[in-house]
Amino acid sequence: MKTTALVFLLFFAVSLAAQDTQSCPMHKQHLASSSGHATDLEQRGNQGMGFRQDKTTHHFRLYADGGAIEVTADDSSDVENVQAIRSHLTHIAESFSHGNFSIPMFVHDQVPPGVLVMQQRQAAIAYLYEELAAGGTVRIKTANADALQGVHDFLRFQIADHQTGDTTDISSPAH
Repeated sequence: MKTTALVFLLFFAVSLAAQDTQSCPMHKQHLASSSGHATDLEQRGNQGMGFRQDKTTHHFRLYADGGAIEVTADDSSDVENVQAIRSHLTHIAESFSHGNFSIPMFVHDQVPPGVLVMQQRQAAIAYLYEELAAGGTVRIKTANADALQGVHDFLRFQIADHQTGDTTDISSPAH
């Protein structure tokens, strides 16, 4: 009984935090005006992902059936960094498939938009790790409309918060 109550309270708190963030019309401006936000994000990213953010490149892609999280080492001969990226992305694919988004919640110091939907629809989403020459990618696929919206919300947030410059438009995956 105590465990059920604790799980309910934790879920409620996470839901409330996500709603507060998403409902704030000035959220992006608050983030942009926070002079230390980018530095804090980088430091938490270094810790949470296990590799230096300033030596890697992140890309987030939106596709009609989901999207992708891609990370590569800026120096492809940096074997240690390439291995750390691959280890991290393998872990992310596994964690996300079980509804565990603790790493992005830690890195961003909040519940990213889309996470709650992705957790609720976890059975309808596939997370597939693929190795790249200098890193890896997690391909996210779903045929569920609600899950797809959650995935797109999550990836758009990543693009904005990591300031990757990636398009937020839906495109076709490159093969």
